[in-house]
Amino acid sequence: MYQHGGDVYSHPNFIDFSANINLLGAPQRVIECAKAAINEITHYPQVGYHRLRQAIAELEQVESQQIICGNGAAEVFFTLVSALKPKKALLYIPTFQEYEHALKHVNCQIVYEYLREEQGFQIEESQLQQIDNTIDMVFFCNPNNPTGILTRTDFLEQMLKICKEVGAVLVVDECFLDFVLATEELYSMKNYLEEYLNLFIVKAFTKTFGMPGLRLGYGLCKNKIILEKMKSVTQPWNVSVPAQEAGIAAAQEKNYLIKTRLAVEKEKTFLLEQLLNYQPQVNQMVLLKSSGQETNLEQVQEKFFIQIYGYAANFIFFKSIINLDLELKTYGILIRNCSNFQGLGEGWYRIAVRTRKENQALIYALEDIRKKYFF
Repeated sequence: MYQHGGDVYSHPNFIDFSANINLLGAPQRVIECAKAAINEITHYPQVGYHRLRQAIAELEQVESQQIICGNGAAEVFFTLVSALKPKKALLYIPTFQEYEHALKHVNCQIVYEYLREEQGFQIEESQLQQIDNTIDMVFFCNPNNPTGILTRTDFLEQMLKICKEVGAVLVVDECFLDFVLATEELYSMKNYLEEYLNLFIVKAFTKTFGMPGLRLGYGLCKNKIILEKMKSVTQPWNVSVPAQEAGIAAAQEKNYLIKTRLAVEKEKTFLLEQLLNYQPQVNQMVLLKSSGQETNLEQVQEKFFIQIYGYAANFIFFKSIINLDLELKTYGILIRNCSNFQGLGEGWYRIAVRTRKENQALIYALEDIRKKYFF
């Protein structure tokens, strides 16, 4: 069965930390524009979505001709891969699973380069050596999902140059970059679009503007050949009327993005401060209830309780006890079990940054669960 976060339909009335959606929800104006567009559903959506592309162009400060839209970022990935049909691609894992799904759809050979726990899941310069003249396409997520690790543009520029030299397309997923409270120039690759025709950037309204149910993503690329190939394999009405109108409204909500970053940073700081209390303390002695035997924390660190890794965006990636997600379900809380990500196993989790009330509910539940294992 396909596993993904946000399965609120199977868990009604649960607090959902499993999907990394804007904690503020969708802007009211976006909701109103989507509702008003219902009156227009007797018409086909505009082919080429010119108004939407112009709105995105103003938001991203790029040319509208460089934009292609899709039914969510996932469709953009599938369309790109279907259009270019790479024979061999490189994935730095663990990372967003839709890259792999799209590549397998065209029977592409996939090379996996592991981002390792002992390196904090940071990519290292030596790992760029995997990009050779047999590679047609490279995917890189920044900030990475699920690890929450952010990579600077000076490093990605090295990757981009190597890709250009070997004739590979570099696909950079920046869907979570708008949640980062930092200078965009340090992390976004948009400034490289003009010079590098082998660069393709993917973004989405889904997480940023809290509208995953409407499905709206887009790609940025200077290469007209790539864009034309993508259009040739895209069905003409892939973005609905409500999604187009919501996207046009959302693109004008620049102040909402600022408000979002500040709210995420505030609540993320609260969560991190609380979670840090559950990280192992060296040289303390504890009693593990499940075994009834005294042991030191270094020995039980693999079992308990929380070790934080990445948190650059609106989510936190950590290691904890096996079945923590099942334990939390008894409290009406969903978190993302990351064991089905390539390169991870049992005990890895991701939680979204939510509202203060929801975050407190999570902390209270974690404290109860901790007491079940430790005195």
